[in-house]
Amino acid sequence: MISIHRTTIAITALTLFSGCTMRRVGLTRAPFGQLPDGRGVELFTLKSGHGIEVSVMTYGAIITAIRTPDKSGHVADVALGFDSLSGYLAGSPYFGAIVGRYANRIAGGRFKLDGVEYHLARNNGPNSLHGGQRGFDKVLWTPEPFENDSAMGVKMRYEGSDGEEGYPGAVSVLVTYTLNADGELIVDYDASTTKATPINLSQHTYWNLHGEGSGGITDHMLTLYASAFTPVDSTLIPTGQIAPVAGTPFDFHQPTAIGARIDTPDEQLRFGRGYDHNWVIDGGGQGKLVNAARLEDSVSGRVLEIRTTEPGIQFYSGNFLDGTIKGKGGHSYGHRTGLCLETQHFPDSPNHQNFPSTILRPGERYQSRTVFAFSTHGGT
Repeated sequence: MISIHRTTIAITALTLFSGCTMRRVGLTRAPFGQLPDGRGVELFTLKSGHGIEVSVMTYGAIITAIRTPDKSGHVADVALGFDSLSGYLAGSPYFGAIVGRYANRIAGGRFKLDGVEYHLARNNGPNSLHGGQRGFDKVLWTPEPFENDSAMGVKMRYEGSDGEEGYPGAVSVLVTYTLNADGELIVDYDASTTKATPINLSQHTYWNLHGEGSGGITDHMLTLYASAFTPVDSTLIPTGQIAPVAGTPFDFHQPTAIGARIDTPDEQLRFGRGYDHNWVIDGGGQGKLVNAARLEDSVSGRVLEIRTTEPGIQFYSGNFLDGTIKGKGGHSYGHRTGLCLETQHFPDSPNHQNFPSTILRPGERYQSRTVFAFSTHGGT
């Protein structure tokens, strides 16, 4: 068993002055509660000179907070979540989590690989979602903090067993969170396996650039660098078709308010109760970083830009949030008060030969990178 430090440790701290603002930069770690079996959970907080602060805990490798300044320099937390570990344990819709072994859905909770059919937990209607009943969002990861002249971060490791949640092969997974000197949050994924297995990892932060608990997200302006998307059936499983977005409510080539067409009479929007679909990123999946999305809030001036090596991005407009979840500060997270932009391979790829493969085999490495870049516009 890994020993967990129970005292707060300041790994490094440095004070920078920007105008009249004093900013504390560095990396700290602290205890963040205990799991029911007594194992301790730790929280790591990364602070950059740009006023950006990211907190990550070892349970689920969950990002618990992302604090960024607005155009006037006022800082707010733009990630939905809870103030304590108990909220995440009581029932969270994957707030801030690393999801896997397979992010998104697998139809009927089954797939066939090398002539063998595998059966998974059906935890989303008839389908398997985000790795099953106990996916990577519900396990304790082993941390390794680091720092150099240009960046700071924490490496999170998890060893998944052969047969875990029905998946073949023992997998070794490494997720690295890095906050660099440019104010970018970089998420690197690395995995290997002992048997052929599907693997698809993603980061599941719910964003609200107004600040969490500060109203809806339908006024956010979204750009998706994608000419096609993968339509779904009524259970949100891809049909296998790759359809152009041109002339549909799914065309976000130009900055468009999320609420502009979300209630359009459209079968796909009806299936998702809004947007809950995978977009095919232009030029994605070729091993190089490409633009995937840009999110803007004209009120605060905050801008989030996402680049990734992945072929797809799931845009979910918070349609199933209904006000029953009480988050940070007792905020009620109502309908469409947060949105997700999950870089990924396509949902249900093991059951669609025409989709980019998600099968990882022994001797191969799963490697992926996504960059979240924060900035502001409209300031003086």
